[in-house]
Order: sequence, then C-alpha cells, then structure tokens
Amino acid sequence: MTDLTVLFTDLVRLETRLYNALDSRLKADHDLPLGQFEFLRFIDAHGTARVFDLAQEMAITVGATSKAVDRLEAAGRIRRAANPSDRRSSLVELTPAGAEVLEAATPTVEAELQLWLGSVLPAPALEKLATNLSMLRQRAELDPRTDRHHSSTTAG
Repeated sequence: MTDLTVLFTDLVRLETRLYNALDSRLKADHDLPLGQFEFLRFIDAHGTARVFDLAQEMAITVGATSKAVDRLEAAGRIRRAANPSDRRSSLVELTPAGAEVLEAATPTVEAELQLWLGSVLPAPALEKLATNLSMLRQRAELDPRTDRHHSSTTAG
C-alpha cells in the first residue's frame, strides 16, 4: 500500500526543486522570475485578467497578487486598464515588452521541463502523470478548504 505521507512529501519536494531550477534559469537567461512568467502566460492565454482571476489561478492571496501585478507593471510587462463591466476593478493586459519576454522565455521553460520530466519519464508515463495530476488539481480546486481567501477568513 502506498504511504500517502511519503507521496505528499515527494510531490512537494519535487515541486520545490523544479520551481527553483526553472526560476533560476529564467532569471539568468531572461531576467524574469518564474512567478512572473506564470502571470504572463495566464494573461496571454486570456487576453486580459482581473487581479482576482490571477489570484484564483495561482492559488495565492489577492494582496500578494496585487503586489506581483505592481512589479510587472513597473517592469513595463503589463498595463492596467479600466474594467468596463466593474468600475471597482481593473483589467491587466500584456504590453509588447511583456509579450516579447514571454515569447523568449517559453522555449527556456519547455527545455527545462524536458530535461527534468520529459527525459526521465517515457511518454505514456508522462501522459498518465499529467492526467492524474489534472484530476487531483481539479478535485482540490473544487474544495473551498484549498482557497487561500477562504482559509484566511475562516481561520480561528
């Protein structure tokens, strides 16, 4: 029987080490932290996004997301625009500089992931891992206990 605590520990340590490796490579090659890369990818995929949308996707607080958006805006990689359907919020979108750094950094991320994952696991195992992780992530995202906003407002 699989020891779920060991599985959890392996999953967390793998994620931490992969994140650190990708983050270091992106900073060295593109002056772009991995967290900012993830924000740029999300915004690029959606055209525009609210800070709340980014916070939900990244599973971090709105406050932390807002600070990250401020850094991206200060770096000239995104811009804020008025949200026509909600005056209380703004939309963020990529600038040409943001699109350019994202385009340059994407092959770097793909090469690192190929090194750390694709070269280790055969294609069928990668497919199975991707399917299983997606299923587990979807399950976690449906549970309000995994929401940073929910847990911080309901804690003791």
